[in-house]
Amino acid sequence: MKRRTTEQRERLDAHVFVCTTDRDSEYACCHDAGAEETLEAVKDWLRERNAFWSPIGVSTTGCLALCSEGGTAITIQPHNEWYSDVRPEDVPALLEREFGPEASRVDDEPPEDRE
Repeated sequence: MKRRTTEQRERLDAHVFVCTTDRDSEYACCHDAGAEETLEAVKDWLRERNAFWSPIGVSTTGCLALCSEGGTAITIQPHNEWYSDVRPEDVPALLEREFGPEASRVDDEPPEDRE
């Protein structure tokens, strides 16, 4: 086992977690609500700004307990921001709000206009 905490802390300032849970159930799951397309929209937005994986990481995750037929669940850490019902077309506005138009604001201080 090799501990790599310092290396990751120096490389990443924020991390976007996109739920991709797929389950056979009567209840909604993010997979069925477009999780893969939303995940690709997140990656594309960050790549276009040269911010994918440095300084902003992206990972899939299991259930965030924000299940909805309306879209995917996303959390952004360490901002401690949580979103449900995210559709691919919502991603640009969401990420711009979190990180600025060019993904240059990645610290954990919330922008003034957040509610």
